[in-house]
Amino acid sequence: MEIRVVGVIGAGVMGTGVAQNLAQTGHEVILIDVSEDILERAKSEIMQNLRFQSLFKKDVKAEDPNAVLERIAFTTDYRLLDKADFVVENVIEKWEVKKQVYFRIDGICPEHCVFAANTSAISITRIGSATKRPAKVIGMHFMNPVPMKKTVEVIRGWHTSEQTIAIAKKFLEQMGKDCILVNDSPGFVSNRVLMLTVNEAVFLVQDQVASAEDVDRIFKSCFGHPMGPLETADLIGLDTILYSLEVLYESFNDSKYRPCPLLKKMVDAGLHGRKSGQGFYYY
Repeated sequence: MEIRVVGVIGAGVMGTGVAQNLAQTGHEVILIDVSEDILERAKSEIMQNLRFQSLFKKDVKAEDPNAVLERIAFTTDYRLLDKADFVVENVIEKWEVKKQVYFRIDGICPEHCVFAANTSAISITRIGSATKRPAKVIGMHFMNPVPMKKTVEVIRGWHTSEQTIAIAKKFLEQMGKDCILVNDSPGFVSNRVLMLTVNEAVFLVQDQVASAEDVDRIFKSCFGHPMGPLETADLIGLDTILYSLEVLYESFNDSKYRPCPLLKKMVDAGLHGRKSGQGFYYY
C-alpha cells in the first residue's frame, strides 16, 4: 500500500513534531486541531524548527522551509481525512477524548486507512474497540523531539493484523525511523518504566531529599544519561506525566503508580514544563 497522505490529529508538541517529520520526508500532511490559534502556533513552531535545522546543518543541503511547510494543511476540518492513507493520533491522554476522536475518524477515513495511536499508556486494544477496523489499529509511541529520535516503540493490539504491522514498519521507514515491536500492556515498555522513575524523582523533591537539579545531576553524572528524569518530565509535559500515571494506576490497581501529590499540585498550578515556560525549571 502506498502511503502518500497522512492525517495527524493533535497539534501539540508531539503532533507538531510528527507533522514536521512527515513533511520533511515528502509526505502530504493534514494537521488537525480544535482551534486556529493552536494551528497557527504549530505552524510557527515548525517554521522555527526548520530554520534552526537549516542554520546548524551546514554539511547537509537543507530543503527550503517554505517548501516543507507547503506540504502541511493546517485545519480544524476532519472531513479532509477522507483521502488519508494513514492517521497518527496525538490527542490528550484521556480516554473519553480519544474515544470520540476515533468514533469520528472511523466514519470519514477510507477503508484501507491505518490508525496509529501515539499514546503514552492507553491500551491499543481498547482504542481498537472504538472503531470498526480494530485490525487496522496499532500503537506508535514516538519520542520527543520527534524529528531527532530515530526509534519508535510500536505496540500490537489484540486484533492488530500482521498486514497492519508491515504497513506501520514501511510507514516508519519512509520517515527514516526504526521500530521495536512490543505487545499491548498499559504503559507498554518505555512508560511503564519511565513514569515510575519520574514519579519517584518528584517524591524525592517533595520529601526534600534533594533538589530537582541534584536529582538530575546524579542521573547525568553517575549514569551518563543525557537528561535527568525531571528534565525529561519537563520536556514531555507534567500534565502528560500525570495523565499517564493515572492510566497506569487505574489499569493495574497497584499503589506503586500513585501520582506524587507535588506532581498533581504543579499540574493544577499550570506548571506543565517547557510548553508552559515553567516546570521543575524555568524556560
